Amino acid sequence: MEHIRTPKVENVRMIDRLTPRKSTVGTLYLSSTHTIFVENSEAHKETWVLHSLVYNVERLPTNSSGSPLIIRCKNFHVYRLLIPQEKDCLDVLASLTQLSCPERYGELFCFSFNPNLDKELREKAWGFINLKAEFSRMGIPCNLWHVTAANHEYRLCDTYPSELFVPKSASPAVIVGSAKFRSRGRLPVLSYFHRDTSASICRSSQPLTGFSARSSDDEQMLQAIMKSNPVSEFMYVVDTRPKLNAMANRAAGKGYENEDHYTNIKLQFIGIENIHVMRNSQQKLIDVGELAAPSMSDFLWGLENSGWLKHIKAVLDAGVFIAKAVAEDGVSVLVHCSDGWDRTAQACSVASVLLDPYYRTIKGLMVLIEKDWVSFGHKFSHRYAHLDGDPKEVSPVMDQFLECVWQLMQQFPCAFEFSERFLIQLHTHIYSCQHGNFIGNCQKERRDLRLQERTHSLWPHLWENRAEYTNPLYRTDHSQTQGVLKPLTTAYCFKFWKGMYGRAEKSVASHQSPADCLNAVREESQQLEEELSSHQERLAQLKERKTSGERKKTNKLSERVRRPIPTESELGSPLDYFTAPRSEKSTPSFTLPLQLAAPHKNGDPDDLSTCSDFESGVADLSSYSSSGGDDTKDPDSDEVVKANA
Repeated sequence: MEHIRTPKVENVRMIDRLTPRKSTVGTLYLSSTHTIFVENSEAHKETWVLHSLVYNVERLPTNSSGSPLIIRCKNFHVYRLLIPQEKDCLDVLASLTQLSCPERYGELFCFSFNPNLDKELREKAWGFINLKAEFSRMGIPCNLWHVTAANHEYRLCDTYPSELFVPKSASPAVIVGSAKFRSRGRLPVLSYFHRDTSASICRSSQPLTGFSARSSDDEQMLQAIMKSNPVSEFMYVVDTRPKLNAMANRAAGKGYENEDHYTNIKLQFIGIENIHVMRNSQQKLIDVGELAAPSMSDFLWGLENSGWLKHIKAVLDAGVFIAKAVAEDGVSVLVHCSDGWDRTAQACSVASVLLDPYYRTIKGLMVLIEKDWVSFGHKFSHRYAHLDGDPKEVSPVMDQFLECVWQLMQQFPCAFEFSERFLIQLHTHIYSCQHGNFIGNCQKERRDLRLQERTHSLWPHLWENRAEYTNPLYRTDHSQTQGVLKPLTTAYCFKFWKGMYGRAEKSVASHQSPADCLNAVREESQQLEEELSSHQERLAQLKERKTSGERKKTNKLSERVRRPIPTESELGSPLDYFTAPRSEKSTPSFTLPLQLAAPHKNGDPDDLSTCSDFESGVADLSSYSSSGGDDTKDPDSDEVVKANA
């Protein structure tokens, strides 16, 4: 709160960029976590902007109307405000600059966010994703792979998880030696096992080869990975960097595997650019979206000049190559880049999505992100500017992975259980710092921050609201949901992701996507089906009630037929029954038939159908039959009894 200079500013205008004359007047509030704009209209509509989502705040020159302020967010929302007084604008600018750039983890929103969950529910929520169960689901053969204790307490590699799957044939000495020969100790370990071919996807960082260095332990480690696949006599090593970049690293004592030293490997360079190129590329893409009214040529030129889709294609190509090697060729693959936490995570996770239908489900994608990104040390806090740090560390690595999934969804609309909305929601939460899942840069750092004790997990929240993110076209028995996806990666197959990058305007309502339309139709159909089912159940109850009533009538009539004829002394005088006044409410000693017909024309006194229900003391139920009126009334209800009384 000490950063808030002006907590409240009145008569602020929120301006639409496309139609500047269209603006909304309201009051601007600043809290420790949000900036809130409340309209002065009767609806008092509120717009909440989370400070941790703010990318930058820009003040434009003051004019006769006031001081303009532009708030740009990391999820590509843009808010344009016009503040009457220049002093208030400067105060808001200074406050937002401080509030959106915390210097310590304790200042992040997740440490103050409190959804009213007790300690037991919080712990249960953090156990929603179980990576041990995930590796068990893969069907990893215990005679070929096992969990090593070498990284217990993160003593081997502090950016890896504490439990690592390695080939069972690799000795502890080989494991330690391989870690020493890899950048930052990130030795080759298992990421994904394909049970149909026994091929695996392993990941690591670059080796410390320099120009001539080698390690027998690291060479034996790769040999053990290759032998863990009994159907292949060689393995691929996929270096996701451009070859020129990998060669340049040799001057720093790093580099790539020498095929002369590592027997039975095939080295493949993919060509994904580094984090600095990706950051600049996305910024150019954002600049295109901020053009006031771009022509078609300006937009297409800007999109091409950004190179963004070219980079998306490179990441997808890496995944396609790995998936083909594992599923079709049955060859194991080792994937790495420089340090193995950016491009390596992209390539491994895209390949997993192509290979395994489970990762194309809502929970499966959560598990994949937890496994290949969170636990394997992707630098979330550095890459997405959670804290005020070096801007050169910021890069949209996860943005590219999510977009690769979205591009696949465009080619295979029935293959994914989740919709575009789910990907956008994930993107927002990665930057928002509302939950503790993406705080910190590795598992050890999260443990030291005690995130499971002090923050809340995102995954159960998304799972509880999964109906909002379900793809209406998804079918578990559809051909696209089974087996390996084989996408086309030619240039014309890539699209501009409007749902992600076309959200700059606050006041313009976004057009409903086809998936949202289908979801709305499905929800309405479900409601109608529920109403139909309810009516059918009610109708069945009424029919059963009617059948039961007719059965009772038949039983009573049969009972009277079988009953012995009363004697004269028992019956008494006929006058007791046929000459008594109608107002007299005496109950007869026997029961007449329930179905009473109209009086007989001849007035035959022996015809019982000429007796009325008042004289017999039995309620006339004929008016409640299907031919007599309203079926919905209960013949046993109090209203009927009162009416006949």
